[in-house]
Amino acid sequence: MAACRTRRHSATHMETFNLCVLLSLAVTVYCVPLPQVTVQDETFAESYLKNFFNLTEETGPTIRRGISPVTKKLGEMQRFFGLQITGTLDADTLAMMKKPRCGVPEGNIAQFTTFGGDLKWDKNSLTYRIENYTPDMSPSEIDDSIEKAFQVWANVTPLRFTRIYSGIADIMISFGSRSHGDYYPFDGPDGILAHAFAPAPGIGGDAHFDDDETFTFRSNSGYVLFMVAAHEFGHSLGLSHSDDAGALMYPLYSFNNPETFVLPRDDINGIQSLYGPNPDTDTFQPGPEPPTTPDSCDSTMVLDAVATLRGEMLFFKDSFFWRSHIQSSKSQQLPITNFWPDAPVNIDAAYESNVLDSVLLFKGRRVWAFSGYDIVPGFPKSISSYGLPESVQKVNAALYDAATGKTLFFVGSKYYSYDEAKKRMDKGFPKNVDQTFNGLTGEVTAAFQYKGFTYIYSGPYMFEYSLRSGRLFRVLRNDYFLRCNKN
Repeated sequence: MAACRTRRHSATHMETFNLCVLLSLAVTVYCVPLPQVTVQDETFAESYLKNFFNLTEETGPTIRRGISPVTKKLGEMQRFFGLQITGTLDADTLAMMKKPRCGVPEGNIAQFTTFGGDLKWDKNSLTYRIENYTPDMSPSEIDDSIEKAFQVWANVTPLRFTRIYSGIADIMISFGSRSHGDYYPFDGPDGILAHAFAPAPGIGGDAHFDDDETFTFRSNSGYVLFMVAAHEFGHSLGLSHSDDAGALMYPLYSFNNPETFVLPRDDINGIQSLYGPNPDTDTFQPGPEPPTTPDSCDSTMVLDAVATLRGEMLFFKDSFFWRSHIQSSKSQQLPITNFWPDAPVNIDAAYESNVLDSVLLFKGRRVWAFSGYDIVPGFPKSISSYGLPESVQKVNAALYDAATGKTLFFVGSKYYSYDEAKKRMDKGFPKNVDQTFNGLTGEVTAAFQYKGFTYIYSGPYMFEYSLRSGRLFRVLRNDYFLRCNKN
């Protein structure tokens, strides 16, 4: 969501400032093979690796020649983003490189980082001033968004923010486009949304917003100013970036409803490492528990759902999911709504429909179908449209059987069989789960098929079956396919 670079700024003496650049939503795309990698693609990719993965001039002139240092850097980049590690400029890698993103090199990101040194305020009472307004929103909406963005940080620290209307404030806030007076021009619509400077005299702490963007008060039809500002003010207070995909200080923009937003635990840990906790518990009553981002290394984690999608595996937990190539040693974690803006979170079940060429997500008594980013016309719809009885309040797991074209819906200790071609429920169901799946006594929490085997999740364990014979081959931990990203 933001990028930070250390710059030298000449005045009467040299001062170091950290420029933090906010970038737009990086939407993951479905990639198709490129017919040919062009010279322009190679040049772009080489520049990308130089900027973000420390590829130096000495490592070779072009990716086209296959110089080994370039191959190594491509592998590093692919490993970081959970792509298949090929060491070549393939379609997925090029698509990832072309996403809007932050400018901080990947090697510098870790969970809640700070700028280091003395780049924090040496006082707890700070002032801010809004110098001008964007025409996208009413002045009152902008005032409210800015005030609430500061309050996010005040709620968990001793910091207090006071607005002033003239003179120089600690944090000066302005809207501008292209070259706007700080030697770091904006780039027009999308791309860079805003930037801020780390705490320091002069321009330090100031936050600038790109007026070529469409900022909104609550709608996801543009960029929610509250979310952009809250992130930027994190930089104004001394925070750098986090590699926690659920953190406010993650480099990529993510939509959240300002009315329900709760500062994640990773951001609280970061800001309190600089300023300490909020001592005034009488003023700021405890709210909802700060969310934590699911960890693929948590061996006790119970997944919400597992599905395949065009050769990838998708693992769902809370408001996130991991994309994983079986050939890759890492997986890519994303907020669900960054991929499918209209999707529910905390889903109950998911499966890939070959008939619809879509992934279907179940929550409660409704089901959503998505083709690419877009919801399939006619969805969401009731799960009763599949023939499930009204008494079924949710589906615990869904499994598409490629051999028969049937989808199994697991509900409690029973399961139903739905004929995808005939679009109706098979007769003789529901059946008891243990009647078909020998040794499975717990509630099914997720299910999918891979290479002819059926994998049924129950709690933190995964059972490997042959659906034809009903034979149980192995009982595995749920991290068998979802590998720990820290390894």
